[in-house]
Amino acid sequence: MSLPPYAVPLSTPAAKVLAELPEHAEEAVWDLLDAAAADPWGSASGTPTTPTTPATPKARTSRIASAGRLSVIHFADRVLRHVSVLAIVRLGD
Repeated sequence: MSLPPYAVPLSTPAAKVLAELPEHAEEAVWDLLDAAAADPWGSASGTPTTPTTPATPKARTSRIASAGRLSVIHFADRVLRHVSVLAIVRLGD
Protein backbone atom coordinates (compact mmCIF):
# COMPACT_ATOMS: atom_id res chain seq x y z
CA MET A 1 0.00 0.00 0.00
CA SER A 2 1.47 3.37 -0.98
CA LEU A 3 1.21 6.38 1.26
CA PRO A 4 -0.50 9.59 0.11
CA PRO A 5 1.72 12.43 -1.15
CA TYR A 6 3.22 14.81 1.37
CA ALA A 7 1.39 18.07 2.17
CA VAL A 8 3.06 21.12 0.59
CA PRO A 9 2.71 24.41 2.53
CA LEU A 10 4.40 27.50 1.06
CA SER A 11 6.27 30.18 2.98
CA THR A 12 4.90 33.71 2.62
CA PRO A 13 7.81 34.82 0.37
CA ALA A 14 7.40 31.72 -1.83
CA ALA A 15 3.65 32.32 -2.14
CA LYS A 16 4.31 35.92 -3.24
CA VAL A 17 6.76 34.79 -5.91
CA LEU A 18 4.34 32.10 -7.10
CA ALA A 19 1.53 34.67 -7.41
CA GLU A 20 3.69 36.87 -9.65
CA LEU A 21 4.89 34.13 -12.01
CA PRO A 22 3.44 33.79 -15.51
CA GLU A 23 1.01 30.89 -15.87
CA HIS A 24 3.48 28.52 -17.57
CA ALA A 25 6.07 29.07 -14.81
CA GLU A 26 3.44 28.57 -12.10
CA GLU A 27 2.44 25.28 -13.72
CA ALA A 28 6.10 24.22 -13.75
CA VAL A 29 6.39 25.03 -10.02
CA TRP A 30 3.36 22.86 -9.27
CA ASP A 31 4.79 20.05 -11.42
CA LEU A 32 8.04 20.20 -9.42
CA LEU A 33 6.11 20.24 -6.15
CA ASP A 34 3.93 17.31 -7.25
CA ALA A 35 7.09 15.29 -7.87
CA ALA A 36 8.61 16.41 -4.56
CA ALA A 37 5.44 15.57 -2.63
CA ALA A 38 5.18 12.15 -4.26
CA ASP A 39 8.80 11.25 -3.43
CA PRO A 40 10.54 13.95 -1.37
CA TRP A 41 13.63 11.81 -0.78
CA GLY A 42 14.31 11.30 -4.49
CA SER A 43 14.49 7.99 -6.26
CA ALA A 44 15.72 6.21 -9.33
CA SER A 45 12.40 7.06 -10.96
CA GLY A 46 13.83 10.37 -12.15
CA THR A 47 12.35 12.71 -9.55
CA PRO A 48 13.99 16.10 -10.19
CA THR A 49 14.59 16.60 -6.46
CA THR A 50 18.20 16.71 -5.28
CA PRO A 51 19.50 17.01 -1.73
CA THR A 52 21.26 20.11 -0.48
CA THR A 53 22.55 18.12 2.49
CA PRO A 54 24.51 14.85 2.53
CA ALA A 55 22.45 11.75 1.80
CA THR A 56 21.46 10.38 5.20
CA PRO A 57 18.45 8.56 6.59
CA LYS A 58 17.56 11.62 8.71
CA ALA A 59 13.93 12.56 9.13
CA ARG A 60 14.41 16.13 7.85
CA THR A 61 16.42 17.60 4.99
CA SER A 62 16.49 20.60 2.69
CA ARG A 63 16.13 19.86 -1.03
CA ILE A 64 16.10 21.63 -4.38
CA ALA A 65 13.84 20.66 -7.29
CA SER A 66 14.76 22.31 -10.59
CA ALA A 67 13.55 22.48 -14.17
CA GLY A 68 15.31 24.79 -16.58
CA ARG A 69 15.64 28.25 -15.05
CA LEU A 70 13.19 27.48 -12.26
CA SER A 71 14.14 26.10 -8.83
CA VAL A 72 12.05 25.32 -5.77
CA ILE A 73 13.90 25.13 -2.46
CA HIS A 74 12.00 23.09 0.10
CA PHE A 75 12.36 21.32 3.41
CA ALA A 76 11.17 17.70 3.58
CA ASP A 77 10.02 16.30 6.91
CA ARG A 78 9.54 12.52 7.02
CA VAL A 79 7.91 12.56 10.47
CA LEU A 80 5.27 15.21 9.71
CA ARG A 81 4.93 14.03 6.07
CA HIS A 82 5.17 17.44 4.52
CA VAL A 83 7.37 19.42 2.17
CA SER A 84 7.59 23.08 3.19
CA VAL A 85 8.47 25.41 0.31
CA LEU A 86 11.06 27.90 1.47
CA ALA A 87 11.77 29.76 -1.79
CA ILE A 88 11.00 29.79 -5.49
CA VAL A 89 13.76 31.09 -7.77
CA ARG A 90 13.28 31.93 -11.45
CA LEU A 91 16.29 33.10 -13.42
CA GLY A 92 15.67 35.54 -16.28
CA ASP A 93 12.39 36.64 -17.78
